[in-house]
Amino acid sequence: MSATAVVTGLSVVAPNGLGAEEYWAATLAGRSGIGEIERYDASRYPSRFAGQVRGFDPAEHLPGRLIPQTDQVTRFALAAADWAVEDAGVDLGSLDPLEVGVATANASGGFEFTQHEVQKLWTLGPQHVSAYQCFAWFYAVNTGQISIRNNLRGASSALVAEQAAGLDALGHARRLLRKGVRLVVAGGVEAPLNPYALVSQISHGLLSRARSAETAYRPFDPEADGYVPGEGGALLVVESADSAEGRGARQRYGEIVGYASGFDPRPGSGRPPALRRVVELALADAGVRPDEVDVVFADAAGVPEADRAEAEVLAEVFGPRGVPVTAPKTMTGRLLAGGPPVDVVAALLALRDQVVPPTVGTTVPDDLPIDLVTGAPREAVLRTALILARGFGGFNSALVVRR
Repeated sequence: MSATAVVTGLSVVAPNGLGAEEYWAATLAGRSGIGEIERYDASRYPSRFAGQVRGFDPAEHLPGRLIPQTDQVTRFALAAADWAVEDAGVDLGSLDPLEVGVATANASGGFEFTQHEVQKLWTLGPQHVSAYQCFAWFYAVNTGQISIRNNLRGASSALVAEQAAGLDALGHARRLLRKGVRLVVAGGVEAPLNPYALVSQISHGLLSRARSAETAYRPFDPEADGYVPGEGGALLVVESADSAEGRGARQRYGEIVGYASGFDPRPGSGRPPALRRVVELALADAGVRPDEVDVVFADAAGVPEADRAEAEVLAEVFGPRGVPVTAPKTMTGRLLAGGPPVDVVAALLALRDQVVPPTVGTTVPDDLPIDLVTGAPREAVLRTALILARGFGGFNSALVVRR
C-alpha cells in the first residue's frame, strides 16, 4: 500500500463557522468569532473574551442517548467526524474496521462536564455524580467515542502536547498509514471555556487582558499582550493514496508530505529553542527547500517575546520577509489542540483556491522581519504550505502540506 498520505475529507467546528466551507468563507471575509464570554458572567475575570462556537445544537447532530454521556468537546468531535467522513464520500461500513483508525489531540478533556459533576459532589454528595464522569472528562474520550460510534477498530491514539498535539495527530496519522492502516480520522477538538477551564488558563499568565474584542488577540503587534482562548477544532480524513484511488475518492485536498516535532531545552540551559530545528526537519522530511514554501501558517502566540522568536526563526530559515505568513486564528482565538488542525484545513483550502487568508487586527512593526498578510486575502501561486504550532511547556511541531 502507498505510504503517501492524502487528505480527502475536511470538517471544522469554529467560532466563526460550522463546517469547512462556512469557516473558510468567514475567514476570507475577515469575520471574527471572538467576543465577550456569553455563557456566564465573566466581568470579574482578568480575561473576559473568547472564541465561542455559536449555533451548534447537539440534538441536531447526535442521538439523544449520547448527549447526557458526553461533554461538549466530544459532541463537537463526533459531529466533526461525521462531517469529515461525509465530505470524503467514504462508506466506513464497507471497509474492514481493523484498517481504519482514529488519532485525536486534546489538552483539556471534558472540563465542563467535570465542573458540573464536581459541583454535585460537594453540594449533593457522591451518589449524585454521573457514572459517565469516569470517561467524559478524559482527554482520550474523543478518540474512543468516534471509534465506538463508527465501529473503527484499527490502530488509534490520543495525543497530548497542548497546542502542538494538533499537528502531532496528523503526523501520527501518516505514520499509521505507513504501518498499513488504510484510513485515519485525525485532528483535534477542544472546549475549554467554562469557568474551571478559563481559570486554569488564566493561571499561566498568557491570556490577553485587553478590554475590547477587536484588540484582544493581535499576534506580532507591538501592543500584543497575550492570546484569546477559544473552542472548536477540525478533523480530517487522511488515507493512503492507494485507498483513495481504489474507492474513487471524489477529491484530494492535498498531501501531508512533511512533519517533525521537538521539545525546547530547559530554561537557562544556553541551548536555543527547538522551533528552527523542527521547521528544518519538517522541510527535510518533505524534501522541500525553503524557497519552495509558498505560505506559512504561524503559531502566533500573541505574546511579544514568543512572537518575535517565531518571526526570527522564519527570517533565519526563509530570509527576512521571504515568505508570506498568516495567522487566521486571530478570528477564532487559540483553540489549544484544536487550533492547528483548523490551520491545516485553512492551508489546504488556500492551496485549492490560490489565496492566503488574512491576519486581522494586527499591525506589524517595521523591525519584525516577516511578511504578515493583514487586512485582506492575498492572491498568490500556492503549492506548498508550512503550518507551525507551539505548546505551553516547550512543545514544537511543524507540518508540510502540498497541493
